Amino acid sequence: MSGLVDHLLQAPAWVVYLAAFGVVFAEAAVFLGFVVPGETAAVLAGAAAALGHVSLPVVLVVVALGAMAGDAVGYAVGRRLGPAVLDHRWLARRRAALDRAADLLARRGGPAVLLGRWTAFLRAVTPALAGSARMPFRRFLLWDVMGGLLWTGVVVTVGYLAGTSYASAASRLGEGTAAAAVLVLVAAVITWRVVRHRRSRRGQPGGGDGEGDDGAPQERGTAALRP
Repeated sequence: MSGLVDHLLQAPAWVVYLAAFGVVFAEAAVFLGFVVPGETAAVLAGAAAALGHVSLPVVLVVVALGAMAGDAVGYAVGRRLGPAVLDHRWLARRRAALDRAADLLARRGGPAVLLGRWTAFLRAVTPALAGSARMPFRRFLLWDVMGGLLWTGVVVTVGYLAGTSYASAASRLGEGTAAAAVLVLVAAVITWRVVRHRRSRRGQPGGGDGEGDDGAPQERGTAALRP
């Protein structure tokens, strides 16, 4: 990994920005997260900013845009192709994990989109699952933007603070993401409950029959995503 950073530091700043955007974008858009987690690129870009090679504010903007744009494409792929892409043979080994992700999305709806931002597998598949489940795009976008901004801030800052210790930071980053994700999810659910309560007091419906807390279908697993 040190050789990769050395190459990045020798390249023009725009190459670093483009590489960070491209990897983070492709993670969900073309499921590159199964090969190269986007958080690795984000950490490295943060480390490059700490070493003075690129601008930290620009890195934050580039990574956030890459994350949200990639998720939007992943959502569109899932909505258009649906179960066809999720039943592909290259996902066969991850069927159990995919079923758990689909179950989480069916039970939690929008908050599951935010939670999915914090692990590599969920970052790669949650947008497509949300599209296949026909989650309204506005709802998906709301939670995805919140998750993308939070994730970008945490991961890029970790790389920036680590500086030359970026390799250790990248390898240990996953150890704290579970706890961070739980805290973020709890805060998100509380916020959603407050919004729903205010809407109900104004006489607006909070959800229809057969829907979960976020308007998501109650069916469990990938079977719920099939028409």
